[in-house]
Amino acid sequence: MSTGSESEALEADVRIDTANAGDGRIEADLEDLLGEAILARDDHLNAPGIVVRPDEVVDVLETLRERADFDHCACVTAQQYPDRFETIYHLRSYADPTRELSVVVPTAVDDPVSESASSVYRTAEWHEREAYDLVGIEFEDHPDLRRILLPETWQGHPLARDYDRTKPQVVTLSEHANPIAGDERDPESETMFLNIGPHHPSTHGVLHVKAVLDGETVVDAEPDIGYIHRCEEQMCQQSTYRHQIMPYPDRWDWVSSGLLNEWAYARAAEDLADIDVPEYAQVIRTMGAELSRMASHFIALGTYALDVVGEFTVAFQYAMRDRELVLDILEELTGQRMMFNYLRLGGVAWDLPEPREEFVGRTRDLLAELPAKIDEYHDLLVGNEIFQLRCVDTGVLEPDVAKDYGCTGPVARGSGVDYDLRRDDPYGYYPNLEWDVVTEGGCDNYARVLVRMREVEESAKIVAQCLDLLEEWPEDDREVQANVPRTLKPDADVEIYRAVEAAKGELGIYIRTDGTETPARFKIRSPCFSNLSVLPELARGEYVADLIASIGSLDCIMGEVDR
Repeated sequence: MSTGSESEALEADVRIDTANAGDGRIEADLEDLLGEAILARDDHLNAPGIVVRPDEVVDVLETLRERADFDHCACVTAQQYPDRFETIYHLRSYADPTRELSVVVPTAVDDPVSESASSVYRTAEWHEREAYDLVGIEFEDHPDLRRILLPETWQGHPLARDYDRTKPQVVTLSEHANPIAGDERDPESETMFLNIGPHHPSTHGVLHVKAVLDGETVVDAEPDIGYIHRCEEQMCQQSTYRHQIMPYPDRWDWVSSGLLNEWAYARAAEDLADIDVPEYAQVIRTMGAELSRMASHFIALGTYALDVVGEFTVAFQYAMRDRELVLDILEELTGQRMMFNYLRLGGVAWDLPEPREEFVGRTRDLLAELPAKIDEYHDLLVGNEIFQLRCVDTGVLEPDVAKDYGCTGPVARGSGVDYDLRRDDPYGYYPNLEWDVVTEGGCDNYARVLVRMREVEESAKIVAQCLDLLEEWPEDDREVQANVPRTLKPDADVEIYRAVEAAKGELGIYIRTDGTETPARFKIRSPCFSNLSVLPELARGEYVADLIASIGSLDCIMGEVDR
């Protein structure tokens, strides 16, 4: 029998080193770990890939999670080829996001059935429901396999090749039923079914929560999404890489996060087309992205004050005021107030506005006023006894649960999960700047508020350093765009998944090429989608008022959830 240390050594020997995927080591590690479960190789540009049988999905993913530390199922992509359906599980490690692996599961066209990964990663529950809803792949042993974006009465699967777009659809009104009727734990208790949403107040957009209450205690809560499904992925698939896709990302998370969204697409497309971005343009991108993060966090803070203490006067108005000041700077830089369309493949649309000194001066004035304003928010909210009563020890999200549901961004960092792609999977100019990843160990609604407030200060530090660099940059070396061909046609059958640290968390893009100037498949990994799926874990056993506080603490934008 091996000792504990010997077992750990043996397990370490088979851990997959994806950083050395090109030197042959990855092949040996995978063979040792999975053996005959690997049917073939299907490497993507940024990650090694393996093809496995649809009836061995659980065994393969459990092995990869437990023995290779792939504890983050970042995204699940489903698609159909002429001869097969395919599900791709994009796996990463929370400890090192540069360790990536694509697990590809093909199924027959006439029988698209695969094992569900939901028993290994809870986040796969929602992702697989989307795959079933839009593509038509069925997942055995899924705990709740039904449509998630479209009504249950919808006929056909819109992304399947045989979908009839001319077929009329009739969406009937169905009566709500109590999902735990006849199964109450206490025979003397009476449960009540309550619809929360999909009106805007309290639900941050058209989110419908089906809540079951025992008195004021939440017994069950089910987020019901899909009310504004906008076909963003399909529109990108019909648009050209070079010119037509870039305006769309601004409209995913539309709350001032446009430059962060644009960067997610730019990072994937630039890696796909092997485009190097000039260093000067990287500095501008980094500055603009952090201004977007500040604007997004300000509105998250203001609307949360409105949610939990009804504070429409001071805190909400202050937050909206400060967001507007940031948007003033972004409007000068990009020419737009919200739908920026400022990034270009290979750089940015143009340099800083002239006169440069005035733009830099106004931005520095904004940063100089920020510390006093942050102190005001602490006085108004953080030190507010009522705010503390509503937020401290409510909406508790343990770190392991956050990882299981694929949570990222302030939601995960508020549970002490030290995961930030700006540092852990470096891009842009972030590796050259001094800043800190903000985490809080409270794991509750209060901790998530503190993370966003502290992140505003870290973003300000990054912006200040970028301004220093831009001021000193030699005038004859201010290159804002690389030389990119007017028409981009990447080689056929190339696949890539790349992500950035957006305001809400990991925003990833999967692209598959077909040799034309438009993608064959364009998949958006929304941080809000995975973050929102954890809501039932936050809500069960708490009061209905705490449910509202928990919804707000997730800071979800439904346009990004429904895409």
